[in-house]
Amino acid sequence: MVLTFKDVVDIINNLQIEEKEEIRLILDKSIVEQRRDKIHQNFLKSKKEFKSGRMKFSNDINELKTMLD
Repeated sequence: MVLTFKDVVDIINNLQIEEKEEIRLILDKSIVEQRRDKIHQNFLKSKKEFKSGRMKFSNDINELKTMLD
């Protein structure tokens, strides 16, 4: 049986407040972990680009604008 998003929302709405709070805590932890994973992936990508010399740094605004294009 496949539940739709609406089905899940309806089920959650019918739960006791304690159960809703537990679901919220689980979701909050999951979201934090996903964000950490994304930050780590970006770090690894940046580290690889830096080592290969593809990452550039500048404090010149015109050069920065060119890098963005």
